[in-house]
Amino acid sequence: MPDPRTLTTAVTRDASASGSRSGSARHVGAFPSRARARRYGVLLVVLAVAAVAIAVGILAWDNPAPAGSDGFWRIAQLRVESLAVILVVACCQSIATITFQTVVGNRIVTPSLLGFESLYTAISTTMIFVFGVSGVLILQGVGAYLLQILLMLVFAGILYGWLLSGKYANVQIMLLVGIILGGALAAFSTFLQRLLTPTEFDLLTARLIGSVANADVAYLPYAVPLAALAIVALVWGGRRLDVIALGRPVALGLGVSHRRDSILALLAVSVLMAVSTSLIGPMTFFGFLVAMLTYQLADTYSHRRMFAMSWLVGFVVLGGAYFVMKHVFYAAGSVGIIVEIVGGTFFLVYLLRKGRL
Repeated sequence: MPDPRTLTTAVTRDASASGSRSGSARHVGAFPSRARARRYGVLLVVLAVAAVAIAVGILAWDNPAPAGSDGFWRIAQLRVESLAVILVVACCQSIATITFQTVVGNRIVTPSLLGFESLYTAISTTMIFVFGVSGVLILQGVGAYLLQILLMLVFAGILYGWLLSGKYANVQIMLLVGIILGGALAAFSTFLQRLLTPTEFDLLTARLIGSVANADVAYLPYAVPLAALAIVALVWGGRRLDVIALGRPVALGLGVSHRRDSILALLAVSVLMAVSTSLIGPMTFFGFLVAMLTYQLADTYSHRRMFAMSWLVGFVVLGGAYFVMKHVFYAAGSVGIIVEIVGGTFFLVYLLRKGRL
C-alpha cells in the first residue's frame, strides 16, 4: 500500500506543475476572465454614450428658441430640473434594489415589499381626507418632504431593529411582516379613498402615480446630500456586500458581522427609497427592471461595479422613457405608468422562467 505522504507530495507536485502550465490563462479579479472585463468596459462606455445622448435630447430637443440664444439656454435650464430628478431617482432606485436583493438573498424581491410606497400612499391619502383639497398644499414644500422621509426612516428603523436584532432574527420574517404592514396600510388607504369626493380623489391619484412632474426642484438640495451619503456608505462597504452575497454561514466564517452589516445596508436602502418615493411617488417595478438588466449586462458579483452600471442603466431606462413619452407621444405624465407596465411584465417573465421565488 502506498505511503499517504508520498501520494500527498505527488498530488501537490502535479497541481503545481499544472498551475504553472496554465498560469497564463488564470485570472483573479471581479470578472472570471479578461474578456468579461473588456465586455463590461465596452458596455459601460456604450451606456454612458446613450445616457449623454438622452440628456442632450431632453435639454435640446424641440426647443423653439434658436440654438445658442438666450431663450434656448433659459428653456434648457428649466429642463435641467427634470434631468436632475431623473438622475437622483435612477441612482436611488437601482442601488437600493441591488443592495436589498443581496441582503435578503433573493433577486425577486424589491424594497417596495417593506411598505415604503404603502406608507407614502397612506400619508397622502390621510392628509387629503382630513384637510380636503387644501391637503395637497400641505403635502407640498420642503417641510412636508422631509417629514415624509423621516416617517419612512422611523418605520424602517423600527422594522429592522425589531426583526433583525432580536434573538430569533430572520430576514424572511422581516419580509413577511413588511408585506403584512404594507397590505394593512394599503387597505387603510383604499378605505379612505372611497370616502373622498371626486375632485379630492383626482388630486390624490395624480400624486400616487410615479412621475417626474411630481418632483419639486426645491427638494433637490435636501434629496441629493441624503442620497449621496447613503450611496457613499454602500460603495465604501461594497466588499462587505460581496461577502454577504455568499450567504450568512460563509460571511460569518470570513469574519464579517452579518447582522450588523445587513442592518446598516438596509438602513442605507431605506434612505434611498425614502428620498426617491417622497420625490416622485411610488415606482414599484422600476428598481427590479434596472437590477435585472444590470445582472445580465455586468456579469460580475462586484457590487461596486454593479452600482456604476445600474446607475447608467436606470438613467437610460427612465430618461429614455421620459424623452419618448414627452416628445413623441406628448404624455410626459405617463412615464411612471409605462415603466411600471414594462417592469411588471419583465417581473412576470423572469418569475415564470425561474419557476420559483
